[in-house]
Amino acid sequence: MKLITFTVPCYNSEDYMHICIDSLLKGGEKVEIIIIDDGSKDRTGAIADSYAAKFPSIVKVVHQENGGHGEGINQGLKRATGRYFKVVDSDDWADEKSLHQVIHTLEQLETKGGVDLLVCNYAYYQKDEGITRVIRYQNALPENRIFTWNETRRFRVDQYLTLHSCMFRTQILRDSGLVLPKHTFYEDNLFVYTPLPLVKTLYYLNVNFYNYLIGREGQSMAVAAQMQRCDQQMTVSVLIFKAHDLNQIKQQNKALYRYMYHECSFMITAAIAFTRLNNAQEHDTRVVKMWQELYAYNPQMAKQMHRNILNRMASLNGAFGRWLIRVFYKLAHKIVKFN
Repeated sequence: MKLITFTVPCYNSEDYMHICIDSLLKGGEKVEIIIIDDGSKDRTGAIADSYAAKFPSIVKVVHQENGGHGEGINQGLKRATGRYFKVVDSDDWADEKSLHQVIHTLEQLETKGGVDLLVCNYAYYQKDEGITRVIRYQNALPENRIFTWNETRRFRVDQYLTLHSCMFRTQILRDSGLVLPKHTFYEDNLFVYTPLPLVKTLYYLNVNFYNYLIGREGQSMAVAAQMQRCDQQMTVSVLIFKAHDLNQIKQQNKALYRYMYHECSFMITAAIAFTRLNNAQEHDTRVVKMWQELYAYNPQMAKQMHRNILNRMASLNGAFGRWLIRVFYKLAHKIVKFN
């Protein structure tokens, strides 16, 4: 069995996928790389096949009809043989030194029974500027030891676990019943959120493992793309809200509840913000309908999240509310230096 399965969903990635795959190959025979050719119309499939031919014991290729990023993850998870599972987008890459540290750490942890979730840092990287910001978790998570949710501290308002920072035990993902929706952007938030109640042991390795490229044309996280696809952000936020009964989670583990509430509420705020940046009355109506759906599903939790200061500000109706969102977004962008 491999130690880590890296799944790399690819769509028309011929210009940059080699950077990603070459960085993962530095893990040698301890890793498995599953490249998902998601109905690409360029040379992505041929490039993937050439890697599989050259590294047959490491690289596998799946050619599929276009199903979107989420379906690529679904297919990678189905085929994974590694004890741990990590998604790496085809325009991102792993830091070589940190990759070896991750492998060494997981090998050591496996002698003690392993962990359910390994968390590392990730860096925003712009082609012209290099690394512009590193997301770290030392304020919220104990370092270099196995811990539980009860030992976690509060996350900052702009800080949460992401696809880029998380490496789950493969069986945890499978046991969670995770199946991501097809043809839907921003489903990676659902990928991280769904298995959290099954995570009992965690480990935080304070290294900058994942390099996240920002600023590429056509990227889903560009603000224009997020505004255009706001309906998909809202869909994913509703799915996250419905994924677990947070009232029940609170009874079982208050620390886990605190984090899951934080992430769920943040996802709703982001969906509302990018919907209302479109600055049209029809988008106000979308926000109202979303809240109606949340209230219909879990009135108590929807009311609690609606009262959250960020969601209250984001949901203010009318021209003033839309103006406030634009001001808030510009301020947040200036502070965080990313969407």
